[in-house]
Amino acid sequence: MESFRFVLSAQEVVFRQSALEELGEIVQQHGWDRIMLCTSPHYVRNGIVGRIAQQLDERLVAPYTGVQPHVQAVQLDEAVALAVEHDVNCIIGLGGGSALGMAKAVIRELEARLSGKSIAETAGTNLGELIPLIAIPTTYAGSEMTSVYGVTRREADGLLSKKVVRDSRIAPRVIIYDPELTFDLPQELTATTAINALAHCIEAIYSRTRNPISTSAALQGVRYIHSFLFRCITNGNDLEARTGLMIGAHLGGVALSTVEMGLHHGICHVLGGSANVPHGVANCIVLPHVMRFNLDVYAAELSLVAGAMGVSSNDTVQEIAKKGIDRIYELISNLGVPQRLREVDVPEATLPLLAEAMRKNHTVNSNPKLFQNDKEALDFLRVIW
Repeated sequence: MESFRFVLSAQEVVFRQSALEELGEIVQQHGWDRIMLCTSPHYVRNGIVGRIAQQLDERLVAPYTGVQPHVQAVQLDEAVALAVEHDVNCIIGLGGGSALGMAKAVIRELEARLSGKSIAETAGTNLGELIPLIAIPTTYAGSEMTSVYGVTRREADGLLSKKVVRDSRIAPRVIIYDPELTFDLPQELTATTAINALAHCIEAIYSRTRNPISTSAALQGVRYIHSFLFRCITNGNDLEARTGLMIGAHLGGVALSTVEMGLHHGICHVLGGSANVPHGVANCIVLPHVMRFNLDVYAAELSLVAGAMGVSSNDTVQEIAKKGIDRIYELISNLGVPQRLREVDVPEATLPLLAEAMRKNHTVNSNPKLFQNDKEALDFLRVIW
């Protein structure tokens, strides 16, 4: 008999054209009046921060607008200090995965400090009600639907590492999807964050904790992403295509939020934290290779991905799955994004250290199929180098 278990968070999702204009009304309804904003400099330059500030007026007490990729620990300390100074009671994350990750990290760190302990000491414990998070995604990274974030810091040995935290209580309370906010997203970021969303769908389908909700959402997400990605690349102001791609990303986030991640995201976290590879780019490099690695264990599940992309065949399940993997590799190739680690300046000499980090990574070790030894992990990296 099939059995499963998953956790759903109480969330309000607002999805429509010009949805950003509802922000002021939303915070007023909830009574949030000391608000922090976490975002990157780009959204100051393009005027979105100004639009938010106009709506919130004096309720926006702590804008933090310098977020850099991979949630840097030194920036987290700065943001937490700002939040403490202004005694914030709500945090808004505006942007892609890094801005939303920073907002989540600030919330978790604030709660940990109230207990007088570190995040590591409070991992997995119930500390009480967390400060609410409003997520306003402007890419297709999917972080707005998940209760996961990572923080990058330099360890005692001098190496960078990205530590991942999962806590169901840090899932955003409100998510505002406004497809218009993606109009100025560059082609490369559109492509790489959309492949990230596609990877969410695929990893959810073969996750060892998959369930009917995750599988249904993931397959529909694959259909939307496959249908609308190239239209967004061709015309960034195509509202229908931007809407369809954002729906696909939302469904990918829904799917991944109810399952355990595996090899794909574990490797991407290692590449981001230790080699500074942008997360979306890492997804483009890694995705088809992880699918091939898992093929002999989850051919049936991967064949569903192929079917969602329109692959029709009378072949065996394994052959259908292979055709799906080939189609994804071709899709990524046609986007003009990096497909090898050497293309993003990862030195070949660092591969053994990256392989060692992969073997120690909890998310990698949650994959349904494991690397048997360090050599197998290193061989995998050499293939994608």
